[in-house]
Amino acid sequence: MITVTERAKRELKRMLAEKVDNPLALLRLTSSHEGLGLMVDVEMPGDKVIKHENAKILAVEQVLADSLGGVTLDVEDAAEGPELVLVKAPPQ
Repeated sequence: MITVTERAKRELKRMLAEKVDNPLALLRLTSSHEGLGLMVDVEMPGDKVIKHENAKILAVEQVLADSLGGVTLDVEDAAEGPELVLVKAPPQ
């Protein structure tokens, strides 16, 4: 399962609050031939859900969640502002 840092959780919650009015909506981590991305969606059965301050903020489909073991979603400071990044743990 993907790990999400506290800073990334705060950033996801901020993004969700700024862009979405639906209280049932959350962000979904998706995978396509272009790579990983985020979209606004609702929780689906079987999703792994990340919460922050008792609010559901991120859903990941079970198959994708299983493939992201050892990966951490974090935030880096960029010139344009905070940027979400995926960091893979080095092999042990």
